[in-house]
Amino acid sequence: MDPLIDVVELTQLLDGTAVTLLDVRWTLGERTGHDAYLKGHLPGAVYVDLDDELASAPGAGGRHPLPSPEVFTEAMQRAGVDADRPVVAYDAAPGFSAARLWWLLTDAGHADVRVLNGGFRAWRDAGQPVESGEVLPDRGSFVPEPGHRPTVDAEGVAAHVRSGGALHDVRGAERYRGEDETVDPVAGHIPGARNVPVMALTGGGGFLPAEALREKLASVSPGDVLSCGSGITASAAMLAAEHAGIEGLVLYPGSWSGWITDPSRPVATGAEPGEYPAAQG
Repeated sequence: MDPLIDVVELTQLLDGTAVTLLDVRWTLGERTGHDAYLKGHLPGAVYVDLDDELASAPGAGGRHPLPSPEVFTEAMQRAGVDADRPVVAYDAAPGFSAARLWWLLTDAGHADVRVLNGGFRAWRDAGQPVESGEVLPDRGSFVPEPGHRPTVDAEGVAAHVRSGGALHDVRGAERYRGEDETVDPVAGHIPGARNVPVMALTGGGGFLPAEALREKLASVSPGDVLSCGSGITASAAMLAAEHAGIEGLVLYPGSWSGWITDPSRPVATGAEPGEYPAAQG
């Protein structure tokens, strides 16, 4: 199933089909998503808080570790998610934070999850109806079973790179090079990681068409590992890759913010990937 859906397709789907709409508007370092939701959202959409419901507390796993199964189960049932009902997630635009929910739900075994390409902005710009206030749905019955998607921890990343596996860092080029680190306390990238900025996969407020994405992601292959700052935009890059037909990518949930919690782990700077140090004998 294509992980993206556009406004026209969504309006057609909503015409006669019960769909769970989830609003995942979120901005790093701010708690304004719920306020924006209350002012206006897709009719029937339920707000899901990324920081509280789609992530655990910051720590050794980075700034946004994956949520516990218990927290995620409660969040999805509160939001009215059922296993046999399609889910469409959206954010402000283009779909980065909604992709986090897409990844979590598909990893948990939900078979029909998509992200609205262009998000709330695309919906509003198309003149589609918007409603305000809180939506309180009937409780859902979906029971997540995480583990349907491959992940890797820091030690796994090291082993992967040492063995010649590809690691792609999807942060912006300046942060990758270590020149403009405004979020994390250490600048640079994991030695051996190549830079594939996720922003280059978007245009016009949403993700690029599949053919254009295939060109942008020509260096990405099944089995490669994706990393970012804290695991959020790496999920978006994976969504873009699957839209382009590239399956089987591996997420490093901790990403850069998790990697640097251990000062013994190597760090590279500059535009080149660098070489990962050999294992100490």
